[in-house]
Amino acid sequence: MKGVVVVPTYNERENIEELIEKTLSTSPDIDILIVDDNSPDGTGEIAEKIAKENPRVKVLHRPGKMGLGSAYVEGFKWALKENYDFVMEMDADFSHNPEDIPRFIEKIKEYDLVIGSRYTDGVSVVNWPISRLLLSYFANIYARTVTGVPIMDLTGGFKCFRREVLESINLDTIMSDGYAFQIEMNYRAYKKGFKITEIPIIFIERRAGSSKMSKKIVWEAFWLVWKLRFGRKNF
Repeated sequence: MKGVVVVPTYNERENIEELIEKTLSTSPDIDILIVDDNSPDGTGEIAEKIAKENPRVKVLHRPGKMGLGSAYVEGFKWALKENYDFVMEMDADFSHNPEDIPRFIEKIKEYDLVIGSRYTDGVSVVNWPISRLLLSYFANIYARTVTGVPIMDLTGGFKCFRREVLESINLDTIMSDGYAFQIEMNYRAYKKGFKITEIPIIFIERRAGSSKMSKKIVWEAFWLVWKLRFGRKNF
């Protein structure tokens, strides 16, 4: 099986070189796709330079800051076109540990969607303020309750899809763009009957750069779950 790790970036020049190196070192069976939103700090240019020297590194340049969800959708479409067997999501800030990638690759042989979970074994989050931890923890309880999807970490962004899952979802109808995107993709996969599992990960708050969290992102996720529950099922 051949896979690609899709990594959206915006102002990640402090992390990008090391991230690419560590990601590719975890397995010879994966490539990495950087989806850069025209980062003012030159992240896209750094990634492009690396890509010219390493065929396992791919780069999509977008015209501006267009959001997490749309970045993943573009990455997914590209990966399907390039005939990868599985597609991973991963953050660019080392909050997701690249060393966990082989665990996902092993599990995706048995399951259709593998989710790296912060909440399957207690709470596995490092360096978050208690306010954000509580927000995330109770947001997941809220999302599970409203949608009925029995996944402990619905909002997590470290995951792996078999291509069949992405092919079955009408990516052009994705409604969300922030962290709500993770809930929506999980919901759609679950409703289509795919085999889903969670594996425990340790989430570590970013060591460089600034968080992309905002009130807009929180409210989008708050309302999305109701749209999923009562909206049209055209996906």
